[in-house]
Amino acid sequence: MARKRLLWQLFPSYLFVSTVSLAAIAWFATHWAEEQYLASLTQRLQLTARLVDREIGQALTEEDAERLRDACAQLAQASDANLAVLLPDGQLFCDSSGKPRSRDLAENGGRRSAAALAGAIAAQNSGAIMLPVERNGKTVALVESSVAPTVVRQTLHRMQLKLWSAAFAIGVAGAALCLVVARRVSRPFEEMRDVAEHFASGDLAYKLAGGDSVEMTGLAGALNQMAAQLEERLRTIVSQTNEQQAVLASMVEGVLAIDADQRVITLNKAAAELVGNPLPNPISRPLSEVVRNADLRRFANSVLAAREPLEDDVILHGESDRVLQVRGTALGNPQRPGGGGAVIVLSDVTHLRRLEMIRRDFVANVSHELKTPITSIKGFVETLLDGALANPADAERFLRIVSTQADRLNAIIEDLLSLAKIEQSERATDLVMERTTVRELLEAVAHDCQAKSDERQIVVRIECDQAVWARINSPLLEQAVTNLLDNAIKYSEPGREVLLSAARNEVETVIAVSDRGCGIDTEHLPRLFERFYRVDKARSRKLGGTGLGLAIVKHIVQAHCGQITVDSTPGEGSVFRIHLPNTAPAER
Repeated sequence: MARKRLLWQLFPSYLFVSTVSLAAIAWFATHWAEEQYLASLTQRLQLTARLVDREIGQALTEEDAERLRDACAQLAQASDANLAVLLPDGQLFCDSSGKPRSRDLAENGGRRSAAALAGAIAAQNSGAIMLPVERNGKTVALVESSVAPTVVRQTLHRMQLKLWSAAFAIGVAGAALCLVVARRVSRPFEEMRDVAEHFASGDLAYKLAGGDSVEMTGLAGALNQMAAQLEERLRTIVSQTNEQQAVLASMVEGVLAIDADQRVITLNKAAAELVGNPLPNPISRPLSEVVRNADLRRFANSVLAAREPLEDDVILHGESDRVLQVRGTALGNPQRPGGGGAVIVLSDVTHLRRLEMIRRDFVANVSHELKTPITSIKGFVETLLDGALANPADAERFLRIVSTQADRLNAIIEDLLSLAKIEQSERATDLVMERTTVRELLEAVAHDCQAKSDERQIVVRIECDQAVWARINSPLLEQAVTNLLDNAIKYSEPGREVLLSAARNEVETVIAVSDRGCGIDTEHLPRLFERFYRVDKARSRKLGGTGLGLAIVKHIVQAHCGQITVDSTPGEGSVFRIHLPNTAPAER
């Protein structure tokens, strides 16, 4: 059913009621006016007839005819009626219209004359009456007073026409008045609709003016008060939402909230980056479209079904696997038996897990590295105590082995202490940085390693312009380059060349140590700078390495806000590069 405006619902009903009422009044007024007119006409005709009655004597003679005719003519002219005097036998005695006397009783209606003779007055819609004239108890004549039927009909018609014309005019005026009243009644509702539309569009500052009635004024006040309260509550909600969004956006942990139908309610930036969300607007989208990882979706299902908080680790596979620690809590909703959803907090613990693994490997490696020389020392000491001291040659050989293992043990401890000191320097703010010519540093490193390079017949060549400089901590960086050069000398074949080079550009200063040694397989490169990690453990121990040299180099470079890279090809050699940014901290 088509809906109509309130105006067009009120106006037809008002118009119908007013039209029916007016038509009923007009019909009643018309009939009442007709009755009043006919009654007045009858009274006037009776009065005229009685005036003629006074002019008639005891009997009518021919001499009275002229006199009565003149009297009837005067009275007829004065009353706009036709007067006639008839004899008891129905013969016309005189007539105000001057008709011949041949008109008889039959011409005027026998029944009306008979009724008049009987003493009654006949009055019909034709507008004619007959009045008997009695003298001494005897009817001497009949007086007829009449108005032409056409005149009566015309008068009644004019009367009806005026009444219905007036009713029509009043009806038109009433219709206009009904329209005005309906419009006046419906206008406040239209204003309320406009106000509601403004409220729905968020314009709560729009106010509704008070109406003329107490009810509309009260309603307008209530709506305005409601708008003010809604505006205040919306302002509070927006403020709280902004605060919540700011908190979620600033969180390192990812926050993922879903409803009972597994549709996303909240997904902060950290969570979107962790799960690899591919959608620009994930809100209200199914979880399966936002999260591709099946293990994480299964965990979400478990949280929705559980009543207690859950915690687990989820591995996200990709270019580099990441470990997420996920904690989920179901949301209660009394309106839904199945609950209201779940909130899942995601923490990237990949680095922590890697550190835990490194710590475990470090403990295992350092225990192994320390245990080897200690076991050797203890074994040879026990051998000496068991009687080997009696043989000077064996005693000397065993003591030399003990001394070598003690030196190895001391080297491991010194490297560990040095590494701890460097790590502490990374976090400290008192590391002194000075502008240093890089060539001088490289020459000092080459000089320190001169004895080892001569022993292995390795040529150390330096390529560096005197203008190349960097702001560095010279002792630390010299130790890092020395470790790299020492490794290059150890793992190069005799007669080969090792190159120390440095260059500076607009972004960084690069120090490179290049050798033509055995090279390193690609699989070892990611873990090359871990503590105690060795590519060839047997050869490394034989050459006297502790497994901490490259770890020390990495932390020294990090203390300079730089990074170290390596390129290596098995059988061709390796190139270690130290990248020092030109924006490194100045002297601190």
